[in-house]
Order: sequence, then structure tokens, then C-alpha cells
Amino acid sequence: MAHIELKKITKGFDSNKPVLENLNLTVNDGEFLVLVGPSGCGKSTTLRLIAGLETAGSGDIFIAGKLVNNIPPKDRDISMVFQNYALYPHMNVYDNMAFGLKLRKYPKDKIRARVNEAADILEIGDLLDRKPKQLSGGQRQRVALGRAIVRKPQVFLFDEPLSNLDAKLRVQMRAEIKKLHKQLKTTMVYVTHDQVEAMTMGSRIAVMKDGIIHQLNTPLNIYNEPADLFVASFIGSPAMNFITTKITNDNMLYSDDTKIKLPIPQKYQSLLNNQIDKEIVLGIRPDGLAIRSESQKDYKFTANLELVEPLGNETILYLSKGSQSLTCISKQYDPQGSTKNLIELYVNPDNIHMFDNSSTKRIEPKKQP
Repeated sequence: MAHIELKKITKGFDSNKPVLENLNLTVNDGEFLVLVGPSGCGKSTTLRLIAGLETAGSGDIFIAGKLVNNIPPKDRDISMVFQNYALYPHMNVYDNMAFGLKLRKYPKDKIRARVNEAADILEIGDLLDRKPKQLSGGQRQRVALGRAIVRKPQVFLFDEPLSNLDAKLRVQMRAEIKKLHKQLKTTMVYVTHDQVEAMTMGSRIAVMKDGIIHQLNTPLNIYNEPADLFVASFIGSPAMNFITTKITNDNMLYSDDTKIKLPIPQKYQSLLNNQIDKEIVLGIRPDGLAIRSESQKDYKFTANLELVEPLGNETILYLSKGSQSLTCISKQYDPQGSTKNLIELYVNPDNIHMFDNSSTKRIEPKKQP
């Protein structure tokens, strides 16, 4: 096992803006860290720099305390799992898994022991004689994992390994990789654009955009306390609702566009009192809106119902208010028993997030004693 440290990393591919600029990142020993963000945010480049497949323009990379800037990939003691499996089609599963060890001149009995051990962990012992074309997508990905496991590296790197699988297999393989980490207790860095994968798999998540880490924290802390508007919009499905408001002279929050007027939540009042005309972006997750409430009479407004998506245990309501689109997740809405186009929505003030409209940064609420 090993910790990884990236210090002041800058990387560019042409004269335009660098893909990564002054990036600092520490991955703890035995941690499962997920790099998540939209395409082009620099997450795969960061992974390739750790692997040695790319060279940083400036900055230092340490693995287990050792500077590896000039050390080739084969000597960094890492294993990488790719999106496209990269299996040799003419070799059977055993030979695919053993190939790296054979190149390193391991004894045959040691190779056999390691391959069998990895096959047992991944439950593919009965597939060792098959060729890749005889395997399903999930089985091929297990073989790719097995090939990485047999090397017993200090660090595992995963580059969007589940992107080519169907939805059911992705859920299954997420659990397999998480279980693998629990068994091996090896440092793992996992790249994905899928925030659901990030939330369900990572010990910590680094949310990236334009080569910058906007927030690095545990999944729940990022979900409950997003650092800025980008993180708040990227993490969570369906996405958070945003309403731009101004503080009125009676210390209310009012949206010119939607005509929604709400009291400033208690936890923000001491921070925002008498800041008239200050622009505040309200962030409300879809499950922070309700169609019935006995306790939130002051936090309510009406909206037009545009579309209903029944999911069985809950219903997603798509609404509009002025030019603003809103999403609500409700367990109380009955699509069969309601014909209303105008719905009264209640906001739970405890679920309101606030962001400065200029800086886009989260406004930290006053801590309750």
C-alpha cells in the first residue's frame, strides 16, 4: 500500500489554457479516491500522470514518499484498469491474467498461485480456459481486474472501467470493485464522469472542473455541504434546483423572475440581515420540496406541473415557475388521483443551501449551538 502526493502539477498539451494548473492532491494510504467531473476537466490526465503515461510540465509526483517524475510506468508498482478491457483475443483468461508476470520472469508455480488466488477473489475460476470472445462484458472486466490484481501493486488506477457495461452490470461491478478494495486494502484512484459511481464507491471524492479541484471530501459531506454552485449542480440526481433571489428591505428573499418570496432561514439570518439587494442563489434539492407539509407554512409557493415520471416508490415532478424549471421528488403524489396543473410546493428550510451569486461560493450557515 502507498500514499500518493501531487504537488503543484501543471500540464498542457498546446499553447492554450493548461489542462491542469497548480494542482495539489493527496491520496491517503489504502484510500479509495474518486476523481469525478465532466469531460475535459482533467481527471483522466491526472490519472495518467500518476501512472507515468503523461509527463507533467511542472510539479512533483510522489508514490509511497518516492519522487517518481522520471520513473517509467513499469517501475512505479502500479496497475491500471482501462475502459476497453485491453485483453489479448488470442489468449485464454489464464494467459491474459498471467501475461504481466511472465514478462517479469516470475516462476510458473508463483504465477499459477497468483492467478488462481485472483480468480477465486473475482469468482472466475471456471473461466480460465475461455477466450475473451466467449465472455460477457462483465466477465471481461473481471479478467481485466484479475490481471491487475495478480501483480499485487502498491496502487490501482481505474480509468472509467464501467463505461462500456449496461446499467445492470455497472451496478454489479460497482459492488465488486468496492468489495475488492475492502479485501485488498490497497490504495485505489478511480476516474469517472458518473456522479452516482463517485457517490457510491469513493472513500473521498475530488470534484473537478477545468483542471481545478473544486471540492475534496467524503461523499456525504459533498452532497450535504457543496463548496460552490458547480459542485452543487454536478453532485445529486436529479440535479439541485437553483433560484436567484435578492434580499428585500423586510429581510425576505425575493425572485424577480419567479415571484417566489421566502423568509431567510434561521441559520442564515444573522449573516444576511440588512444586506438589502444582495443577490443570493437558493439551492434546493428535489427531495427538499414537498407537496404537503404541516410545519412549513411560511415556506411555500405555487408552480405549474409540466411532466410526471412515476418510479414506483417515488414520483419525479417537473415544474415551472416563470422561466424557472424545478424538479421535485415526492412519495406522496398520486399521478392517478390528481389532475391539477397548479401545485403548491413547500420548502424545508433545513434543506436550503445558499450561494453568493458573484463568487458562486457556498455561504456557510451559522452553526447551531
